[in-house]
Amino acid sequence: MSPKKDKRNYADRRDYLIRAVKKRRKKLREMALEYKGTRCSRCGYSKCIEALEFHHLDSDGKDFGISNNGYTRSWSKIKKELDKCIVLCANCHREVHLKIAASTGNRG
Repeated sequence: MSPKKDKRNYADRRDYLIRAVKKRRKKLREMALEYKGTRCSRCGYSKCIEALEFHHLDSDGKDFGISNNGYTRSWSKIKKELDKCIVLCANCHREVHLKIAASTGNRG
């Protein structure tokens, strides 16, 4: 009996990994919003959850970005990071960062 030859190729594996990462990101985002809430903590916006983002209250305490690298972490580590965040809609998030930049003189 000869060993089975793996018939997958690079492109098949690549496509599989892309789908798997996309699925995990979506699941973790849903879990994170369920954990933190689906309403902007500044203005109360809740119409479109895709417009909600996580804002770190203290950027110095930020270990990783939830949406950037969160999918590679365990749920317990993600929850620890989420505890440092609030949920903001995209507009409020931009306004908060603009005010932070203006107060520090860093507008670029």
